[in-house]
This record gives sequence, structure tokens and C-alpha cells, in this order.
Amino acid sequence: MKSKPGPKDKTTNHQPPTTSHGERSEAPSPRPTVAVFKFASCDGCQLSLLDAEDELLGVAQALDIVYFPEATSIMLKGPYDIGLVEGSITTHHDAERIQQVRRQCRTLVTIGACATSGGIQALRNWKDVGAFVRMVYANPDFIRTLKMSTPVAEHVPVDFELRGCPINKHQLIELIGAMLAGRKPNIPTYSVCLECKRRANVCVAVARGDACMGPVTQAGCGAICPSFDRGCYGCFGPMESTNTASLTEQFRILGRSDDDIVRAFRSYSAWAWQFRQAGEECEKS
Repeated sequence: MKSKPGPKDKTTNHQPPTTSHGERSEAPSPRPTVAVFKFASCDGCQLSLLDAEDELLGVAQALDIVYFPEATSIMLKGPYDIGLVEGSITTHHDAERIQQVRRQCRTLVTIGACATSGGIQALRNWKDVGAFVRMVYANPDFIRTLKMSTPVAEHVPVDFELRGCPINKHQLIELIGAMLAGRKPNIPTYSVCLECKRRANVCVAVARGDACMGPVTQAGCGAICPSFDRGCYGCFGPMESTNTASLTEQFRILGRSDDDIVRAFRSYSAWAWQFRQAGEECEKS
């Protein structure tokens, strides 16, 4: 005797209910979850993840990107296995929010020059921010901002920093793959000069006397600027065991003024302590 069909199962929809703001109440997937957060930045490093294209399809099969306002309006609440943070801390709200983000993420990774060293906006750290506000805004009393732009690591513990302005998408995929495999990511800490040699570039500093930050800058860009006959601008921040004093002396030999040297160190990674120290020592001399 055949059994009668039971009532239709109403639990087959495994998608959790969403809030009025499109934020779901919980993550249903057993796969590792990734959340992407933005602070003061241009969004370029987040876009590097989307720009991964074919590689991203493979990553998506191994984990779930459940919170990513840049890419989707449907977002899940934490906790998250991996948090990727772009941008520097520039407001009181940022300083409070990054604490919340840290509590939600088991592993926190900062991506890009803004998140790892304050970014271009860290140039405010040597100036009167109040003067900027009064100059730009008709009603400066309504503006609430911090006097300084600082990297995320000055506010909360960070598990890994991925450099660049923007980051290298292949390094990001390598980092995610390494975290999924439980191994150390293969991210270089040597200088851009090695990348130049691998591309058989003629050294613009030696051959033409150009001011090049390559000897003290971490690899990752593929030596883009020297490959087009321009000196490195230091987008990936200071390399491991950097010798900024030697480069400062070389810049002076090339005839660069102290103001030029300070500006060279105060660009994409101005608040990285190695570059910050080099610029301030040059100002004192």
C-alpha cells in the first residue's frame, strides 16, 4: 500500500529572512565566510577583488562573500571568518566602527595603503585639519573629524597587512587561498628593485639620475613605473629592513632638495613609520 504524500515541506528554502535594510539575520553556509568593509578610501582595493574575474569564480566555490556593500545589497550579519578592511581611520565614527568590525571577524586583514599606512589622506597629519575644514566648508561647525588619518593597526589588532595602492589582485587571491589552506601566504617582502631586475629594466636611478623609491619599497606592483622609464613612487610602502637613510643620501647626491625628499616619502604610505621617520629626519637636517 502506497503511503499518502505528506504536506509540502516548507523548510526547503534555506535562505534566511532579510531585514528591512536587506541584511540577513544569519549565514546559512558551512563554508568560510568573508566580509569586506570600507573606511576612508577610494574603493580601488575592493574593486581589485571584483577585478579578479576568473580567479574569483574559483574562490567563490571555496568560501562565501556574505558582506560586501560594493558588490551586493544583500548582506549577512557576523561573525565572519575573514574580514577584509579597506581605508584609513579618519573620523570618530570610524574609530568606533573598526572596534565592532574587529569583534565580528576571526581573522582581520587590512588591504591597501590607506588601511595599512594611512594613505594619501595621512598628509593631513602634518597640517592643521581645522584650517582645511574652515577653508572647504561653509559651516565648519557641523564637521566632526579626527586630526589625523591613521592605519587600522593603530586601533585594533590586525592579522595580516596587504600593501599597495591599489593592491595586487593576484596577491589577494594568494592570501585568501593561503588562509583557506591554513598556510603562510607567499607575499614578497623584498624591494621593487628585484622586480626591475626580473623584467630586465635599466635602472632609472643609475642610468638617468631619476629619484626612485624602488630600493626601499616593497615589491608587488611588478615594477610598473620603472618599466615606463619613471622612478618608483612607493605605492606598496616600505620593504622589510628598509634603509631609508641610504636612499636619502643618494637623493641628495642626485641634487634633490630636502623638500623634494620629504615629498618622496610622504605619498601613498606617508604614515608608515619607516617613511614617516625618514621624512621627519630630513626636515630636521
